[in-house]
Amino acid sequence: MNTKLKKYSTLIVSSALLLGTLTACGAKDDKSSSSADDTIKVGLNLELSGNVASYGSGIAAGAELAIKEINDAGGIDGKKIETVKVDNKSDAAEATSAALKLATQDKVVAQIGSATSGNTVAAVQVADQNKMPLISPSGTSTTVTVNDDGSVNEYAFRTCFIDPFQGKIAAQFATDTLKAKNVAIFADSSSDYAKGLAKAFKEEIESKGGKVVAEESYVAKDTDFKSTLTRLKSKNPDFIYIPGYYEEVGLIAKQARAAGIDAPLMGGDGWDSPKLVELAGKDALNNTYFTNHYSSEDPDEKIQKFVTAFKEANKDKAPDAFNALGYDSVYWLKDAIERAGSTKGEDIQKALADTKDLSLVTGTFSVDEKHNTIKSATVLEFKDGKQVFNTKVEP
Repeated sequence: MNTKLKKYSTLIVSSALLLGTLTACGAKDDKSSSSADDTIKVGLNLELSGNVASYGSGIAAGAELAIKEINDAGGIDGKKIETVKVDNKSDAAEATSAALKLATQDKVVAQIGSATSGNTVAAVQVADQNKMPLISPSGTSTTVTVNDDGSVNEYAFRTCFIDPFQGKIAAQFATDTLKAKNVAIFADSSSDYAKGLAKAFKEEIESKGGKVVAEESYVAKDTDFKSTLTRLKSKNPDFIYIPGYYEEVGLIAKQARAAGIDAPLMGGDGWDSPKLVELAGKDALNNTYFTNHYSSEDPDEKIQKFVTAFKEANKDKAPDAFNALGYDSVYWLKDAIERAGSTKGEDIQKALADTKDLSLVTGTFSVDEKHNTIKSATVLEFKDGKQVFNTKVEP
């Protein structure tokens, strides 16, 4: 997380926490508390509108399917899950405000979200202050769970793997599978997510004897990449790594192919959105790859059972990774509450931290001392606009 964002988030949180403390003082005996009635309140703090609404909406769809399944089966220890859904509008300040509302007014037992690392980090201080476990389905930046000084955010967890892992996997795929030797990196300089992937990718490529012949950057919301792509083309890379989010990546891929760049393109899980194909076009995405958390084409029985259930609930739409991560986040929370035998934040937090060999749709994982999940990654490729399973890589 960059310094400017951290200072901004701290100011928001400091002001908000004072208001939250005053609100909470008058509500300690509120009978609407999740542990006091027949429901368990769970907050969804997600990007339901704004720049990355595709991610948040996808997580919500997966989470809601899991909640329906759990409730239909009798709930958690006989209590039904009740959701409180808040739109953070793809904005860090809104994510902070949403977390405060969920913790002090709605009194949820835990928060699921946000989707992006930046929005999740903005809510972490609120979660820690209010002892509200926070599970980010897809916040892959190391800053979600660990601060710059190395301290662990006690109440922050993630269902996904971390950026260094997928950056490393992308580099291994480029060199070992695609036999790339001279690579270029084109990353979003305004995103901690993209910078983290680029750093891990570069380190692994160079450790395997590859050469980074060019490094270029763009900023979120840019739309014209032609001059930068011309410079990249002049370096004649045999592979280009483009960590970023789908809004810019779609345009980059389209403009790269128009510029005559036919080298393989690859990115991270930020590529996973139906809108990527709309922005880039099917042809431009041929010979492109990205690391992701799962594939709906993986023959694993647990995955195919989820795919069938999701399609039945969503007009035959195949679930993407954000759907799967939202689904898994709810089931992970369920597992933690049941193991804790409690809906108190401190008890759930400990159970989440103690998770070991939990088998879910996006993999079997354990939680390490930094609250990261140790799990496999999947490499997908695009063929005529469709995501196709390529391979699964174990940690």
